[in-house]
This record gives sequence, C-alpha cells and structure tokens, in this order.
Amino acid sequence: MGKTGGRGDFEWVYNDQPHTSRRKEILAKYPEIKSLMGPDPQLKWVVSGMVLSQLLACYLVRNLAWKWILFWAYALGGCINHSLTLAIHDISHNVAFGNKLAKWNRWFAMWANLPIGVPYSASFKKYHIDHHRYLGGDKLDVDIPTDFEGWFFCTPSRKLIWLFLQPFFYTLRPLLVNPKPVCLLEVQNAAVQLAVDIVIYHLWGIKPVVYLIAGSILCMGLHPISGHFIAEHYMFLKGHETYSYYGPLNFITFNVGYHMEHHDFPSIPGSKLPQKDFVLTRELQSGEEVGPDSPLGDLFV
Repeated sequence: MGKTGGRGDFEWVYNDQPHTSRRKEILAKYPEIKSLMGPDPQLKWVVSGMVLSQLLACYLVRNLAWKWILFWAYALGGCINHSLTLAIHDISHNVAFGNKLAKWNRWFAMWANLPIGVPYSASFKKYHIDHHRYLGGDKLDVDIPTDFEGWFFCTPSRKLIWLFLQPFFYTLRPLLVNPKPVCLLEVQNAAVQLAVDIVIYHLWGIKPVVYLIAGSILCMGLHPISGHFIAEHYMFLKGHETYSYYGPLNFITFNVGYHMEHHDFPSIPGSKLPQKDFVLTRELQSGEEVGPDSPLGDLFV
C-alpha cells in the first residue's frame, strides 16, 4: 500500500494477490527453480553460532558502565539480534529442518529467540502466515501501518518519530488490528524465554539482560539494518506492493532484501534466493524482451 496524490489515504487495489499467479507463471517457464526449495542445512549452524556469541557477550558486558552497555547494544548486539529476527523469519517457513519436521522448526525458532530477550518467534509465525496469504489486506496483514499511523505520521519529523517507535508499533499492531487467541506454542515460547532471562540475571546480573533487550529495541528502530522494513512493502513504484533490495546488508540479514523473490517462493531459503535470481536472469541473457506480460517483468524493475 502506498500514498497517492498527497497524504489523504492509502492506495487501494482490488486485484488478486499477485505472487500466486507469478509463481505459477515462473515455475511453468523455469521448473528447475523447484530444486532450490527445501531446508538449508547450514542455517542451524549459523543461527546457533549467533546465539552462542550473544551469550558470550552477556558474560563480557556484565561489568561495563551503562553507557557502554547501550553503545554495544546498538553497535553489536542489536545487529546480531536483528539478524536473528530475520533468521526466525526464515525458520517460520520451515527451511531449517523442512516441512516434515515442522515442530523442530518451531522449537529451533525459540532457540534463535533467546538473545532477543522477549518472546517473539511463536507469535511471529502466527501472523506472518497472514502476511503472505493476504498481502496488503486491510485488517488482515498486520505489517501494513494502521489508518492512524498513515494519518498522523505524515511529516518528516513525525516520520522520524515513527521510525524510532517502530518496534512498539510492530509489536502492538497485531494485538489491535487482528488479535488472535494465545496458542500453546506462544506459552511455551514465553516460558522458555523467561527462564533463560532469569538464568542470565542470576549468573551475571541485570546488565546483560538490558544489553539483550535494549539491542532488540534499538535495532528495530533508528538503525541502518531496519531499512528493510520500509523497503519491503512501501510503494516505490506504482502498482508494486513488494520491493527488493540487492545491497550488501543482505549478507547479515539472511537475504531478506530479496523480498519480491521471497514472496514468489517462500519455501526457498534466503541463502538460495540469489541463486534463483541468477536462474531467472537467463531470460535477460538470452536477449528476450522482458515486457509487462513477462512473468519476470516485475522482478527487474
């Protein structure tokens, strides 16, 4: 959704979800893409290394002054925690252990959740399904700002405040727009997270706990890595609700910038999305014209 002709309203469209039809067209032309679907065997090791590095950081910051706690939370811990939220995003599509071991993916997401400091993974999974199924749907896709957000945060200074407060909007928006009953996985997620937070506090005091939670909050607001929140689903080109970013931040965000590609093929792990992009460029390399009727036309804008 995007603004049109000023700040009066969102842009409303009533056509079908575009990625379903695009997926069919692309697969019909490039069936080899199916070979990229399935679990990423490296993901569990990369994520585990990040979780353990944050636990080590908890030990290292236990005696630092508060100003350095906040500095390292923003400069280091926040980067790792933001990357872990995007690992959880990938895991929510069962790419850690595959669809046949869906429960393993849910528990592994809780492991990835531990450095974030607050329970997140189970609730994210529940709402992220709707984001793919009802992309841009009013009152269904909670990634889309509310009417109030669109109306109030309409000046540069207010938008800056909105960016700073984004972690709170991201957390509270689902509860206000499309509340769902609490499920057992969410209870388990909260219990595991609280237990680990208590253990960290018991071992090393309050500073490591603040380091983790502050990093999670700071990295979701005014932080360079947070740019993907705006790049993904704010209308930069009329008619395009999904947008991709191919810059260097993809190296530390599990290729979340390949967002058009992700929505076309959510079962492809982020690590393999650049490979899909390479496969699709064969049409360009062959010299064929990529026009508006081509299934690839939207990918290379």
